[in-house]
Amino acid sequence: MKSLYVDANIAKAKTIDTDFYTSSEHLAAAKEKIFAPAWQFIGSKEMVKFNGDVVPFTLLQDYMNEPLLLTKDKEGTIHCLSNVCTHRGNLVAYKACSKAQTLRCKYHGRLFELSGKFISMPEFKEVIDFPCEEDHLPSLPLFEWGNLLFTSLQPVQKSHLYFQEMMERLHWLPIHEFTHRPDLSKTFEMDANWALYCENYLEGFHIPFVHASLNAALSFGDYTTELYPRSVLQIGVGKNEEDCFDLPESSEDYGTHVAAYYYWVYPNMMFNFYPWGLSVNIVNPVSVNKTRVEFIVFMWKEDKYDKGAGSDLDKVEVEDEEIVENVQKGIVSRFYKHGRYSVTRETGTHHFHRMIAESMK
Repeated sequence: MKSLYVDANIAKAKTIDTDFYTSSEHLAAAKEKIFAPAWQFIGSKEMVKFNGDVVPFTLLQDYMNEPLLLTKDKEGTIHCLSNVCTHRGNLVAYKACSKAQTLRCKYHGRLFELSGKFISMPEFKEVIDFPCEEDHLPSLPLFEWGNLLFTSLQPVQKSHLYFQEMMERLHWLPIHEFTHRPDLSKTFEMDANWALYCENYLEGFHIPFVHASLNAALSFGDYTTELYPRSVLQIGVGKNEEDCFDLPESSEDYGTHVAAYYYWVYPNMMFNFYPWGLSVNIVNPVSVNKTRVEFIVFMWKEDKYDKGAGSDLDKVEVEDEEIVENVQKGIVSRFYKHGRYSVTRETGTHHFHRMIAESMK
């Protein structure tokens, strides 16, 4: 694999080597170096509304393919567990169920509490030093923000490093009131590398050239980007007061006509806050040149839905996909290896590339 390097000085830096977008080795290495240590979005607490609810899910299907399990025990505590039996590796839960008292593997009958703690196992009386710590289902860390749930496969860094700035900036938003809307949520697939999709998101530079309707709603001159250790904030300012947030005086943006807060959290999560609610975008690598993006909608004020910067999201997505897919075609050219950054408009993309280079070295 080629080494990846991006100069810290954006005015001098060249973009990350195109090998990162085309190499299967880089994609495979990114599983453990980028994705496993990061925090990932699970979904909403609505997945496990009641005590005894059990919901199996796969983290980043077709890439990480990690079988996990959400449970809610009789005390009302939510757990995120490995969904792999500690006996022979069978999946513990095949489908969602309710009113469960325990978890039982269908292969040989190993029994666990909803917390993942081992209870019993048939025909194991003669086994020495059994049970031990390894016989419990591994428990993953669970971070909660309002109704939103997150976990990490190998939590090297605390969750606050990823989410603190977003939570503090939007402290006035009642995230716990946001409700999941599966009927409005969608999944898109494109023929492009996952990182190309992220870096397109991380700059508003292309908006006047690619998104006519979005450009009509936002003031390009007032578009700002703020960098944090594990996230980037872009603020879309509306051209008028209509379809903007009614910000409280406690907001540091009070007095600004904010039409949208666009938060990206390393490496593959996007939180798009509009006056109507939230669109969470999860960027899921499938192969080196194929990506699946989930648009997960959480509604707050339905009367404001599909207005202003938060309208025509499907159209904006199609426009982005066309660009990103054509970039994927272009970067395989023998004539292109690196580009340069706009010092004023591409700080988010430069920050992303620096983070990739640091993770992958």
